[in-house]
Amino acid sequence: MPIPAILRPVSVTRTSEFYRLRMADTQAEIVKGLRTTVQTYGGTFPGPTIRAVRGREVVVRQTNDLTVHTAVHLHGGHVPSRYDGLPMDLVEPGETREYRYPNNQVAASLWYHDHAHGLEAENVYRGLHGAYLLSDPHESSLPLPNGEFDIPLLIRDARIEADGTLQYVRPYDCPHMLVNGKERPYFRVAARKYRLRVYNVSPNRHVSLRFADGAHFAQIASDGGLLATPVTLNELTLTGAERAEIVVDFSRYAVGSSVVLMNTAALDTERPEVLRFDITRRAEDPSRVPDVLATLPPIPKGTVEREFHMSTFPDTRINGRKYDPDRPDVETTLGTSEIWTIRNTLTRKPAGVFHAPHSFHTHLVQFRVLDRDGHPVGPAEAGLKDTVIIHPGETVRIAMTWDDYPGEYVYHCHHMVHSSHGQMGRIDVLPVESQEPDGTSKGITK
Repeated sequence: MPIPAILRPVSVTRTSEFYRLRMADTQAEIVKGLRTTVQTYGGTFPGPTIRAVRGREVVVRQTNDLTVHTAVHLHGGHVPSRYDGLPMDLVEPGETREYRYPNNQVAASLWYHDHAHGLEAENVYRGLHGAYLLSDPHESSLPLPNGEFDIPLLIRDARIEADGTLQYVRPYDCPHMLVNGKERPYFRVAARKYRLRVYNVSPNRHVSLRFADGAHFAQIASDGGLLATPVTLNELTLTGAERAEIVVDFSRYAVGSSVVLMNTAALDTERPEVLRFDITRRAEDPSRVPDVLATLPPIPKGTVEREFHMSTFPDTRINGRKYDPDRPDVETTLGTSEIWTIRNTLTRKPAGVFHAPHSFHTHLVQFRVLDRDGHPVGPAEAGLKDTVIIHPGETVRIAMTWDDYPGEYVYHCHHMVHSSHGQMGRIDVLPVESQEPDGTSKGITK
């Protein structure tokens, strides 16, 4: 299993790091012995990892040398609207666009990916995604595994034909499971603890990950950063775009042995193996998982409540409407705290249908999940989130505060075929001074 290369800045100033990336078609060996044409950032599949530090700006100049238009979104980033990679804020073939990321948020495993409306599912499937690892002094001070023992795992599905062609098809016809761009690879580890940053970058599939021997591990972070305390699990479910950080102690295994990570959500027609860990050596291990990881901010007390109904059949919509970039679906004011009630209107769970759950994502802010069908969520979901799974017939409530930046943003299902087909809404976050005396809006532009 390869580890994505760390992108090196082309220049550094007192406040910022500057990077350049080129989006272009590239050949990659995904399945052993076959060459596959993929879309890439910087010529690698997946794209190179960007490492950022809280309080230091990252500036990325993206050049589109593909034949399709693109839009680059930093998923989970608190970013001004003009740099958010809005679905219609396109980088046309041959164009270059500069994106500025202020990194004024806590450490988290973020990622960057395409968001061009109508093409996002296929562009991400064909390779336009990469990890963005944000650190901060608090996280760096913890005795967690680091350096070569801190590994991103970008997991996704694919269909590779016998001639190496990457076919863009529905997820039920994607039998190949990839980790960091390789099909069901192996990874050599030492008999010690590892921090694994697990990403589900599948456009349309959820995964449930479990070690074949049922071994437990500690979840230490979710989408938006560290949990308050570690959570012991033996299975991790991630819908499209969700992330989780786990610490796995491989010292429980003998040198020379192996353990396989399985996807228990695989179809009956699919192989469940995802990744094999081979324990090849002993190593010193000064790391540990602290009993307390972080102090989470208070859960927002919403002064505004909204409801969102997400429909799947006969068409994917939110509150009966498809995305219209010229129509604000929600208007709010900077600093406003809100509670959103989101319901998956599908009342049945068809066997083997990956599109049955929805993967709800908000741009600009992290939220807190309050409850599912009126029941408080468990500790693994109690941290900062930007994406949440909503099963058929389920109702989930989330709370957030619209802070940092005014401007135009979106919320949508992150099963990307759904958002490509319009299951998305526009939200305008108005500056406080944009409110008229009678409470009406003056409007907003990006």
